[in-house]
Amino acid sequence: MGVLDLGIPTGVITGDNVRKLFNYAKEQGFAIPAVNVSSSSTINAVLEAARDIKAPIIIQLSQGGSAFYAGKGLKNDNQEASIKGAVSAAHHIRLLAKDYGVPVVLHSDHCAEKLLPWFDGMLKADEEYFAQHGEPLFSSHMLDLSELPKDDNIRICEEYLKRMAKINLLLEMEIGITGGEEDGVDNTNVTNSSLYTQPEDIYDVYRRLRPISDLFTIAAAFGNVHGVYKPGNVKLTPVLLKKHQEYVKSQVSCDTDKPLWLVFHGGSGSVKDEIREAVSYGVIKMNVDTDTQWAYWEGIKNFYERKKGYLQSQVGNPEGEDKPNKKYYDPRVFIREAEKSMIERVKEACRDLGNENTL
Repeated sequence: MGVLDLGIPTGVITGDNVRKLFNYAKEQGFAIPAVNVSSSSTINAVLEAARDIKAPIIIQLSQGGSAFYAGKGLKNDNQEASIKGAVSAAHHIRLLAKDYGVPVVLHSDHCAEKLLPWFDGMLKADEEYFAQHGEPLFSSHMLDLSELPKDDNIRICEEYLKRMAKINLLLEMEIGITGGEEDGVDNTNVTNSSLYTQPEDIYDVYRRLRPISDLFTIAAAFGNVHGVYKPGNVKLTPVLLKKHQEYVKSQVSCDTDKPLWLVFHGGSGSVKDEIREAVSYGVIKMNVDTDTQWAYWEGIKNFYERKKGYLQSQVGNPEGEDKPNKKYYDPRVFIREAEKSMIERVKEACRDLGNENTL
């Protein structure tokens, strides 16, 4: 039995189908990579990887990635480029995802307090899409208000979840801080204690959000850090996630040992055993960005190194001074090499998380 046997369709999924997917992943002990994208090329690479490895996938857009998708030539003073870029990318994904034959969770990543106009714009687009199609444009959105006092963080999440619940839209929230820097959010100087969320904090989130909707995930900090590091240099404590599950279960007296849908941020530099351990404690989503960015670049770098003699001028190469080079500098050639390298890295992320042949 696999994901499709549950009645989950291919293409972008929302509402109850997201619920089915995340519950199935938790029960079966696998997680789904959430890959950041910033162009149609990176989107297509993620879809192709998911198709080839026969697995569901999460595609997510950051505020900066959304602005880039719209075009750096557009003003973004009031997040208008980020809103339009996110909406445009969402329609691109919706148009193609079903053709790739995989379920896709369409997500927006890390919205800090200063970026709330971006979140509001996407949510408006979701509501308009829902009015026409009976489901939101996106599957889910993330609020990262972890730099605020806990009560303010949860209160704002409550307000947004009430609105999102009306259109079957999932909310991801962060409690505790993921260190490092990503997409303009700099947590490189936070205190070490802030990198480890406490079980009581997780329960505060659960008891306040659960009466509104069960469609929420929690990104809990357990020493994870954004950015790129050598394996072993990031000091994770995945067992904290087990403690979160146990504490919430003890408070609500539920049947399941893992009542929470947990999210793993800052996976770069984590050793594979730590990733597997985190998944065993109920992580159903792990963000992947830094490593796929490198993979995309490496595809171009390796192509250039192999074909350097053909990429110095439009005419003239090792085969003769009158030989043309168009077939080497055509963007479709070297961008495809970038895609192929990124595809392999996305597949690796799926394998690390046990998300292979899960359809």
